[in-house]
Amino acid sequence: MSESYLVNFTPQETRVALMHGGQVQELHIEREHSRGIVGNIYLGKVVRVLPGMQSAFVEIGLERTAFLHVADIWYDRHAGDVQKPIEKILHEGQTILIQALKDPIGTKGARLSTQLSIAGRLLVYLPQDRHIGISQRIEDEAERERLRERLVGLLPEGCGGFIVRTQASIASDEELAADIAYLLKLWEEIKAGRLKAEAPYILYRDLNLAERVLRDLVDAETEKVIIDSRENYLKLATFVTDYMPRVEHLLEHYSGDRPLFDLYGVEDEIQKALARRVDLKSGGYLIIDQTEALTTIDVNTGGFVGARTFDDTIFKTNIEAAQAIARQLRLRNLGGIILLDFIDMESEEHRLSVLAELSKALARDHTKVSVSGFTSLGLVEMTRKRTRESLAHVLCEACPTCGGRGEVKTARTVAYEIMRELVREARQFEAREFRVLSAPSVVDLLLDEEAKTVANLQDFIGKPISFHPEVSYMQEQFDIVLL
Repeated sequence: MSESYLVNFTPQETRVALMHGGQVQELHIEREHSRGIVGNIYLGKVVRVLPGMQSAFVEIGLERTAFLHVADIWYDRHAGDVQKPIEKILHEGQTILIQALKDPIGTKGARLSTQLSIAGRLLVYLPQDRHIGISQRIEDEAERERLRERLVGLLPEGCGGFIVRTQASIASDEELAADIAYLLKLWEEIKAGRLKAEAPYILYRDLNLAERVLRDLVDAETEKVIIDSRENYLKLATFVTDYMPRVEHLLEHYSGDRPLFDLYGVEDEIQKALARRVDLKSGGYLIIDQTEALTTIDVNTGGFVGARTFDDTIFKTNIEAAQAIARQLRLRNLGGIILLDFIDMESEEHRLSVLAELSKALARDHTKVSVSGFTSLGLVEMTRKRTRESLAHVLCEACPTCGGRGEVKTARTVAYEIMRELVREARQFEAREFRVLSAPSVVDLLLDEEAKTVANLQDFIGKPISFHPEVSYMQEQFDIVLL
């Protein structure tokens, strides 16, 4: 079944949705204000060298100077060179070509390297190097050697080194040659820019989200890439003409009045992907809880009673849940450790079938996943590589009312806290009256069901108590004013 990519542009944000089988399978979001600098190449100026720390601070045009450690300074190991102290390599005022390894975090500046690399879809180009490296994920030694020989046969003389990415193992010679041409052209542009630039200056910015999708995700199964901005459609058309002519025919401009994401139901899917509960067509449902350490997904039968026996009901629900889980992992971009709590199955054949269905559904994932099977407790353990923030972390923040707990104290719990606090304050302070400001639901409870308790409390502390509802207060919030 073919895939389509929908690209929605606004001045502040780019969103890309992968559609497959009429459903949203993946969602990628990039915001202009939070776009990182990792992979960018700069002409920088050394502003300070610290021999004691074997590091230097380099100006690259950001708010803070960036950090370069001697371990990140490239030297030709294959030619027998040895690492020199940083003071023997750099001096203040020197201009150098460097690449960002890490974004600035907190008070720390970006981390840099003089080992340059430019990523393509199938290859990573190392212009300073001379060797051919193969991805460690390609484990078969014969396959590694075959890929190395194929690449060497396609490379121009003296062009530099390359790392072969995993995707290259199924690529044709024409696709490899196109990636080589793309990377060499980029490098020529960077070198030409350096001759005209004055430090600090950015020479190469890693591709934006839409360009990365075209480079990394569009493949033989992609039917079309629909773009809802005429200006950006023309930019992307120029990009693919220059670097990826093989995908030029896939680009389409959408000019309809109805928003593109509304037309394909993507906006509704985004809202559903932020919910804790996911309903299945059969009547069952998933409960997805994302924590700091791991994600748990619980499968429930709900109102599904369509199968002939209870075991069949459980089995059919788990099969549908396996398909839905694979989609939710991609859509929400959940990573790290993931625990799946399928409904208990007595049949070993059923358990194996559910695992097989899960593995089949996960096979379409562009991110590395590993499934460990059922544990002794009946849970399925799996991991999914973290490639970027989850959808919830990008679009949401912790609730100011509950602080991210997902629950708030009941009105009665807060009312009892208020009464305990009144006793404490009456013992510590001399006041003519105590005035309580709280949420209307709490005040209503205190003046209605707990009115007798409040009267007894006034007699106990010997001071009048008044209550004032504050509509702006959250249910857990209250203040006691001494009059």
